[in-house]
Amino acid sequence: MNRRIERGSKAHRRGHWAEYIALIHLMLKGYRILGFRLKIPQGEIDILALKGNRLAMVEVKQRRTVAEALEAVTPDQQKRLWQAGLSLQAKRKNLSRFDLNIDLYAIGPRAWPVHIKNAFIDMT
Repeated sequence: MNRRIERGSKAHRRGHWAEYIALIHLMLKGYRILGFRLKIPQGEIDILALKGNRLAMVEVKQRRTVAEALEAVTPDQQKRLWQAGLSLQAKRKNLSRFDLNIDLYAIGPRAWPVHIKNAFIDMT
């Protein structure tokens, strides 16, 4: 197998593993999971979760540091996440009453996962 393809495949598996860790951690923190790997026209929402009046679209990144995870979400991607969240709220009227938040879940090697609430400003 080509080394590049092999590295990409390993990264893909690590990314899925990171999403599962984030999912379990969020549930343990009291979030109700409404969606996982939701495919919508604007892209994919890693995790859609609800806690109280807070509707969280959680972007999961596995990097060496939290700073690298934050940098991995480009301004264009942040804008797409906001647009995706607003679109989802418009289509699912039961979600429109909740406060939309874009969170980042950063997972690094040999480190406890970090959940950053409201990681990105409203880019709409």
